[in-house]
Amino acid sequence: MRVLPILLTTLMASVLVAPSAQAAVRPPELPSEVYGGAWAAGHVQGIAVDQKKGFMYFSFTNLLVKTDLAGKPVGSVTGFTGHLGDLDFNRKDGRVYGSLEYKDAKAFYIAIFDVDRITSLGMDAESTGVVTAVYLKDVVDDYTADMDGDGKFDGNVGNTADHRYGCSGIDGVSFGPEFGKRNGEQKLTVAYGVYSNVGRKDNDNQVLLQYDIKRWRDYERPLTQSAPHTEGPDRADGKYFVRTGNTTYGVQNLDYDGHTGNWLMAAYKGLKPEFPNYSLFVIDGSKRAVQGPVAGQPKPEQGAILSLVRKGLHHAESDVWGWEAPGQYGLASLDDGRYYVSKDGKIVEDGVTKQTSHAQLHRWTGRTPTPLERVE
Repeated sequence: MRVLPILLTTLMASVLVAPSAQAAVRPPELPSEVYGGAWAAGHVQGIAVDQKKGFMYFSFTNLLVKTDLAGKPVGSVTGFTGHLGDLDFNRKDGRVYGSLEYKDAKAFYIAIFDVDRITSLGMDAESTGVVTAVYLKDVVDDYTADMDGDGKFDGNVGNTADHRYGCSGIDGVSFGPEFGKRNGEQKLTVAYGVYSNVGRKDNDNQVLLQYDIKRWRDYERPLTQSAPHTEGPDRADGKYFVRTGNTTYGVQNLDYDGHTGNWLMAAYKGLKPEFPNYSLFVIDGSKRAVQGPVAGQPKPEQGAILSLVRKGLHHAESDVWGWEAPGQYGLASLDDGRYYVSKDGKIVEDGVTKQTSHAQLHRWTGRTPTPLERVE
């Protein structure tokens, strides 16, 4: 006579364990490729992915594109007169952050996209209110630094003594913990662009700024490109250096990998013959920065020095480690050993040249010389 209560108890127990059992099931497979479309814009600069809601974001220099994971366009943001670079998705607030440069106006920003409001194609970056911007004073100070003391700013010119550390602005952006604190509070890390200049010795470092953005809404302002605003933090919470040798325009894509706790820096190769000029460098996220001399500066300078992972290819003369790998046009870690890597391209439609991106799934193997393997 006690069969019914027992059956009910068993049924209720199965219902109660079902959610946890489902949580243990592997999440749905992500597509091996997401097509970002073809656009009459600049070449693809960076990508970001929102796994939970199922969207991918592509930066095409002066255009942001939002697609679903089947590659269907959902919306776009147009009208940028500056350079929109690398992107990252902030899981905490559900927004996309990207580097945004106006070199002629001496203005450098983090552009913040309210991506839930991006629901149609051709949304204007200024009038629709989907974009706000935060000014980065540190970057402006280094970009405009009069290093030769002649009393004038040389402008957007790489073959000059000006621009501290060879700073050409910013590009790579990524969320991750403070260096050396794997489970630390998430901060926004921004990497400098660095001019290619083989005649200098003070431009052989990648420079990274780290910001605690909890109070950044106080600084956010609508994007006004004809009259750039200057609202932003007085300085970064941390400024770091990692010696890689001079690269062509610095870190194109920066990405924190929650699986390994390391930071990937994808770059266009440098030209200095005394360095190996790799295309991928990996910062050892387990090691805290160490105070030490910033290599090559005209006046002795101390700074927070980061370490490269001592794996992959090694150039003994410079003691630089790295790999040969893609990622310069978009890199997004899935924090499980897999990455989406953007492959750029061009097509011609009706006589118009358009830029494309295919975000292709890869996994990290660590093999030398190429540590990223395509997942078909």
